[in-house]
Amino acid sequence: MANVPAKPTSPKKESTGTTSSVFATLVIPICLVVSFLIFTFVLGAASHYKGGDVDNGDPDIFGVIHRGGKLVPLVMGYVLMVIVFSIERFIVIGKATGTASIDTFVRKIQSFLSAGNIEAASAECDKQKGSVANVIKAGLKKYRDMETDATFDTEQKALAIQKEIEEATALEMPMLEQNLTIIATLVSIGTLTGLLGTVIGMITAFHELAGNGGGTNTTALSSAISEALVNTAFGISTSAISIIMYNIFTSKIDNLTYAIDETGFSIVQTFAASHKK
Repeated sequence: MANVPAKPTSPKKESTGTTSSVFATLVIPICLVVSFLIFTFVLGAASHYKGGDVDNGDPDIFGVIHRGGKLVPLVMGYVLMVIVFSIERFIVIGKATGTASIDTFVRKIQSFLSAGNIEAASAECDKQKGSVANVIKAGLKKYRDMETDATFDTEQKALAIQKEIEEATALEMPMLEQNLTIIATLVSIGTLTGLLGTVIGMITAFHELAGNGGGTNTTALSSAISEALVNTAFGISTSAISIIMYNIFTSKIDNLTYAIDETGFSIVQTFAASHKK
């Protein structure tokens, strides 16, 4: 029995992972530097303290955040990372989806397949663009190749088309999932860093209580409690935003994957049905 051809016709995208890796490598330190600058020169500005006294003046809300301790700029950096990586993912997944609604595109392709108009389906892929269209176009190209190939029987040709679609999918999908690991990691690390800041703030508060011989330095005590709560707030915010963004992106990727699977199945079934002996 002859072997099913396995060579993919879809172009490899070797630079995608490298580009994404470079982007992540640059974004992480830049976000940390920016958050430190904001913490030092914006939140720590004398204008946020009564009388311009950064050390002893009563702070406004920005000054309260500034007095949250040395971990605050780190957690602020996490928030910036989530925002930047979320924007980047929205752009990438939007491009992967294409120029029109993915559901509309799938229905058009299925309609052309039902009519046996492979050329129109391929032209629709060119109009749609994006990862889903690239995968479907690769399957349609293989469809046309198998129609003129007399080496294999119908079942082997259908398997070849299916394999081509799977290979094209394997080349496109990693691009969509890049940097999601970072967002998922920020869910945990944001909470843990915020918790660490909270613990440090509470340790400082209890130290103030214990170090005054029964008396209470209300200013120092309130400052320590404020430090704990500021870190708690930023930690929870980081985790909440990260979870929401991660779920949104995984849902979008699942929808694209489903669209590819549905359309790919239609291509294979159409070929098998129209080439029965």
